[in-house]
Amino acid sequence: MMSAMQTRRQSTGFSLVEMLLALTLMSMLLALAYGGLRASTQATERGQKILDDSNRIRMAHQFVRQQLTQMLPLAFEEDEAGQTRSVFRGERNRIRYVAQMPGYLGYGGPQVQELEFVQGEEGLSLVLSHTLLQGFDEQWLYEREPVLLLDNIQFAEFTFLGLDENGEMSTWTPSWEDENQLPAAVGLEIEFAEDVFIQWPMLTTSVRIDPGAVGDPANPGQANKDYGATIRNLMNKRPKQ
Repeated sequence: MMSAMQTRRQSTGFSLVEMLLALTLMSMLLALAYGGLRASTQATERGQKILDDSNRIRMAHQFVRQQLTQMLPLAFEEDEAGQTRSVFRGERNRIRYVAQMPGYLGYGGPQVQELEFVQGEEGLSLVLSHTLLQGFDEQWLYEREPVLLLDNIQFAEFTFLGLDENGEMSTWTPSWEDENQLPAAVGLEIEFAEDVFIQWPMLTTSVRIDPGAVGDPANPGQANKDYGATIRNLMNKRPKQ
C-alpha cells in the first residue's frame, strides 16, 4: 500500500523536462507578444512623426508663400540722393524684402524680412529675421533670435524670375542682380534628409503687385503689359530637380 501511495504522489508532480519545456514555450510566447507590441509602438511613432512633419512643412510652405506674394516695392536701403534703392535682395540661400507680418509675429506696419538657410546641427535650417521698416538699420534685423521655420534640410535654393533687357520674361536664375526692383516671381526648392518622410511641395509664386513695379521705373509703358500668362507659363515649364 505504501508503494501505491508514493506512486500517486510522484505522478501528480512535474518532471524537470516538462518544466523546461513549459518555460521555453512561455518565453517564445512572451517574445512574440513583445515583438508585436514593439512593432505596433514603432508604427504609431512613425505615423505621429509623419503627421508632425506634414503639419510643420505645410505651415512653413503656407507662410513663405504668403509672405512672398505680399512683398511691397518699398526700399529698405537707399542713398541720400535716392538714386540707389534696395527693394529686394536675393541670393541662392537668402532673400531680403519688405512685407506685412502676420499679427502673431509682428505689428507696426511693413517690416524688413529676411529668409535665410543657415547650417545647423542636423543639416540646414530655414530661419526668419524681421524688424520694422521705419528707421531700419541692418543690425536691428539680428537683435532677436530668428524664427525657426524648418530644419533637417539637405538641399535648398531660392530662384528668381525677372525681365531681360528687352522687357521680356527671362529664365530662372539663382541670384537677383537688380536690387532696385522686385522679381516677377520667386521659387524655393527644398530637399529634406532621409528621415523626413514628407516632401516639400514645389513653391513657385508670383509677386502680387502692380506689374509696373517689376519693370523699369524710367519706362512707365511697361505697366500696361500683362505678364500674368507669361509668368504662369514659365512656372509650369520650370524644371524640377
